[in-house]
Amino acid sequence: MEYNTQRPQLKISDYGRVVSKLIDKAKAIESREARSEMAMLIVDVMAHVNPKIKERTDYKRILWDHLMIMSDYSLDVDCPYNIERHDGEDDHPASMQYSQGSIKFRHYGKAMESMIAAAADMEEGEERDALVSQIAHAMKRLYVHWNSDNDDDDLIRQQLHDLSGGRITLPAGFQFHDSKYYADSVAASNGKKEGGKKKKKKKNK
Repeated sequence: MEYNTQRPQLKISDYGRVVSKLIDKAKAIESREARSEMAMLIVDVMAHVNPKIKERTDYKRILWDHLMIMSDYSLDVDCPYNIERHDGEDDHPASMQYSQGSIKFRHYGKAMESMIAAAADMEEGEERDALVSQIAHAMKRLYVHWNSDNDDDDLIRQQLHDLSGGRITLPAGFQFHDSKYYADSVAASNGKKEGGKKKKKKKNK
C-alpha cells in the first residue's frame, strides 16, 4: 500500500493527486498539439475539482497559473495567457514534433485518449469515478461539436469502453446532459454570445 507520506508533496493541494497525475501524463505526450489539448481538458477538470474558484472573474487565468505551477513550469503547451515563470528560468529546450500515431476516433483527439488511459490506470474509488464522469461529459461535448445532428449517448458509452480497452464502463445510472447544454458550452468557449453574434460598434467619422 502506498501512503501519502511516501508520495511527493503536492504544490497545490486543492486539486488532489488525480490532477497531478494527469499533468505527469500530459508531460509525457510527445506532440505539442496533443499536449495542449490535454492541458485544456485538465483545466476543465481542475474547475470541477475546485468549483469555488469560479467565483473569481479571472478564474480561467488562475487555473492556468496553477496548472503551470503544479507542472514546475515544464509543461510546454499553447497557453491562452502570458504566464511568467518563477526564479527567472524562462528557457528550456524546444520539444521535438513526433507523429501522433493512429487515433481511433479523430473527433476526440489524442489528448482525450491519453486522459482515458490515465483514468483506466487509476485504482477504483471516488477520484477515478469523478475523473471518468468528467471525461464522459467532455467526450459528449466534443461529439456534439463534431456531429450536432446525431445525439447518441449509448454510442459515447460504447466508445469510452472501447478507448479504455474495456477497463471503463459508465454505470447504468450515469446521465449525460442534453445536446444543447454541450453546444452552449462550445459556443461559450469560442467567445460567442448565446442567441447570436456580437454586434460590431460603428466608428464615428
